[in-house]
Amino acid sequence: MIESLEQQLDSFDPAQRHRALVLLWREIEEGKLPAPRPGTDVNLHAHTFFSYNAYGYSPSKFAWLARKAGLAVAGIVDFDVLDALEEFLKAGRIVGLKACASLESRVFVPEFSTRVINSPGEPGIAYHMGVGFTSAAPQPFLAEMRQAAERRTRELLLRVNAFMRPVELDYEKDVVPLTPKGNATERHLCEAFERKTARVFAAPAQRAAFWREKLGEAAPEGAKLQNLIRARTMKKGGAGYVQPGKGSFPLMADMNRFVLNSGAIPTLAWLDGTSDGEKCIEELFQVGMASGAAALNVIPDRNYTPGAKDQKLRNLYDVVALAEKHHFPVVVGTEMNSPGNKFVDSFATEELRPLAPVFLRGAHIIYAHSVLQRGSAMGYLSKWAGKNFATVPAKNEFFERLGRELRPELEDKMRGLTGEETPGQILAMLN
Repeated sequence: MIESLEQQLDSFDPAQRHRALVLLWREIEEGKLPAPRPGTDVNLHAHTFFSYNAYGYSPSKFAWLARKAGLAVAGIVDFDVLDALEEFLKAGRIVGLKACASLESRVFVPEFSTRVINSPGEPGIAYHMGVGFTSAAPQPFLAEMRQAAERRTRELLLRVNAFMRPVELDYEKDVVPLTPKGNATERHLCEAFERKTARVFAAPAQRAAFWREKLGEAAPEGAKLQNLIRARTMKKGGAGYVQPGKGSFPLMADMNRFVLNSGAIPTLAWLDGTSDGEKCIEELFQVGMASGAAALNVIPDRNYTPGAKDQKLRNLYDVVALAEKHHFPVVVGTEMNSPGNKFVDSFATEELRPLAPVFLRGAHIIYAHSVLQRGSAMGYLSKWAGKNFATVPAKNEFFERLGRELRPELEDKMRGLTGEETPGQILAMLN
């Protein structure tokens, strides 16, 4: 029964997902399943199937698994859409999980137009985020993000189809059914090409010959094949790749304005510190801060080799130190949008253990922001916060404490505040 209900959590039917989650939580309430106490691990960067999750996880599925794993805070992020937001925050309330929701996209940074930042081989283009969204209400900028993403994916498919003949995808028939709400990505195209090729070439030897001709090697099916399709046809040097530039994506400043207007936190995304742009990370911080950036996202497990104190690890420590210098909350997670990504970073390793308190502090700050912003428009960058905190460290101390001490079942206490309450009065409400 449990296995069946967990499978239903990934259904494309939202009613079925909700029912399955309620029934699973009832098993815990009745003592039939264990519910570990929240620990100190966090993942605030898990993609859901509304953009692409390599394991097919819905927002409800990730909330359930995060609660079962005892995560202290969990957060979802999707490319170009906020389709998962309401479901995930509601699921968090059902299972008693501290939850938050974010959005990721790509932007153009004019000041870095000749330097690669964190999108390999693409000068001026940066993966960028808004963290702690509390509403998915329609907005022109958000609608344009979705439309532009679909336009790019459709145009990419036309180019890749020409290269892949005789295997060609029909966007509506082969790609859209892989998504719950039509937001198809490059990774959906890769999955669809693998499936379509299996239908066109039923014999394994025929498929191997086709892939050898198109990709240069007969990759095994599954994760390696899909990654190879993406690398050889959709990324730089691939048959379907077109070099982006100014005009391909919104300006960072414009996305930051949208994020701020939405009550969320504009957030820089960091890769590994090896690109020309990220070697000038202090300059990038200044550019981002000029239009409102106030947090940093890092994928920890991608930034070190266990047992090796190499340059990547030094870069990781350096960027965390820079974030601390600027009093940026550090947001971390493991993505899960590629097969093999872990469910949560390895915070107990020798390399990450010293940084784990910084990551946990950032998670608590974002959670507290999300609850106060959603309930009373008194989040991290709100007018209320600007009025009540003379310094960013003082603000961080309050939001960290609130996020640490607030239990999900008490979130309603943060609703309907007038904005006249002091930070001390809000903390007193937790007793």
